[in-house]
Amino acid sequence: MELSSFLLAVIEDLGADLDPPTRYTRYVNALVAALPGNACALLKMEGKALKPLAVHGLTPDSLGRRFELSEHPRLNAIVTYRGVTHFPNKSTLPDPYDGLLEGVHAGDLNVHDCMGCALHVNGKLWGAITLDSLRAGVFDARVERAMAMFARLGEAVVNVAGLSESAAAWRPDTLNVKDLGMLEAVQLARHDMIGDSDAMHTLKREIQTVSRSQLAVLVHGETGVGKELVAQALHAMSDRANLPLVVINCAALPDQLIESELFGHVKGAFSGADNNRQGKFEMANGGTLFLDEVGELSASAQAKLLRVLQSGQVQRVGSDREHQVDVRIVAASNRDLAAEVKAGRFRADLYHRLCVYPLHIPPLRERGDDVVLLAGYFLEQNRSRLGLRNLRLGRGCEAALKHYSWPGNVRELEHTLGRAALKARRDGLGAMVTIELEHLDLLSELPTQAGAVINSVNNAARISMPMGEVSYREAIDGFSKNLIQRVLVETQGNRAAAARQLGLDSGNFHRMLKRLELL
Repeated sequence: MELSSFLLAVIEDLGADLDPPTRYTRYVNALVAALPGNACALLKMEGKALKPLAVHGLTPDSLGRRFELSEHPRLNAIVTYRGVTHFPNKSTLPDPYDGLLEGVHAGDLNVHDCMGCALHVNGKLWGAITLDSLRAGVFDARVERAMAMFARLGEAVVNVAGLSESAAAWRPDTLNVKDLGMLEAVQLARHDMIGDSDAMHTLKREIQTVSRSQLAVLVHGETGVGKELVAQALHAMSDRANLPLVVINCAALPDQLIESELFGHVKGAFSGADNNRQGKFEMANGGTLFLDEVGELSASAQAKLLRVLQSGQVQRVGSDREHQVDVRIVAASNRDLAAEVKAGRFRADLYHRLCVYPLHIPPLRERGDDVVLLAGYFLEQNRSRLGLRNLRLGRGCEAALKHYSWPGNVRELEHTLGRAALKARRDGLGAMVTIELEHLDLLSELPTQAGAVINSVNNAARISMPMGEVSYREAIDGFSKNLIQRVLVETQGNRAAAARQLGLDSGNFHRMLKRLELL
């Protein structure tokens, strides 16, 4: 096809009813098909970093990365120039995509063609489009002119995507685009709420729904899923965002200090009370009070907390005077508080005060491919922290991350990759550091049944063929295929029921069936 045909296809898409992710993906695919390149990325500016929204030819974890302009001079050069920036193939500036090209696992990729162009919408820098090639010298003046045309079309694409998001804000069943912008802002300021799974889309929609209300919210989820991040998002998107968000760890509150911590004290109220002191409720007045691990409070502490929630009045220890406070309560627990109430370990009246609007954060094992996006985010953090030029996942690592159950959730993933990065740097040679399976050290932590199958496959491989011919991915896929087939038999071929039994969302389960050739 001629260049004009690809350009026309992008133009025709401008009038189509497409959601933004699909629109971006079709645009990137058209650019790669039209021009000689192996990898293309559409990146949006967030603060002082570029966030990939759509990629072609890059590893899946690249979508989770955030490229800080101060650490990536090529990207910084691209966004600070209005035209096409073409880097000579002998450029000494490090390429942010070295090691991230899909299907390439060996050798430093420091000699290849690279170019990009900044994208502006309504006179403001929006982001950039980049194109890389593994072959040097393929981007000539003709390709640069075509890249410039695609960049101008790209500006129209992102503008139309923005308009469709604005229109969606009028529909009550969708996320409000202004609130989503605020959610992105709080993610950028702290940690990204990264995820493209159905479970994460549902959570973000729930956050948007309740954030502007004054209702008390009870956030429930396993250890390490990010309950404090949700509390931060709720506060940042509320009408109280300019006032304090005060965090108190209820699990660390001794009974004898609970009143002083929550309500404050006056000078001389007890031994060691040398000055008047505000409690957390007064500090949060007008804002939000986040009660983390509220299920750990003792029975006496629960009674004291309930009284304040009922009356809105706090009284400092040692004082006869009461203070009126206006505080929005967000509480969190990794315990099932409804079950705790039934067991008599948590007050029912306090539970109903806190759980006006419950929010459940899904565990990482139920979020499908989100683990790969999060891995990309943490890999980029570790690359920067360790001063590495590049940090990537080796063969089989992606499959290992996706098949592990992550009992410690996102926090465990973060720590696992941090340890693995240190080990990989210790064992690595050259500028490109690769995390291998042994650095992750996940095999011994796999579920017993999975580990047994993998070990049996590897043992059979040692007997019947030379070492190394059965890869970790092949062993994992063999186990997955057998498990899915057995569950499909148990559910009489009902794929939806099988997906539920395996703890997978339907989209990921369908893709897995296709990949394993079970469809």
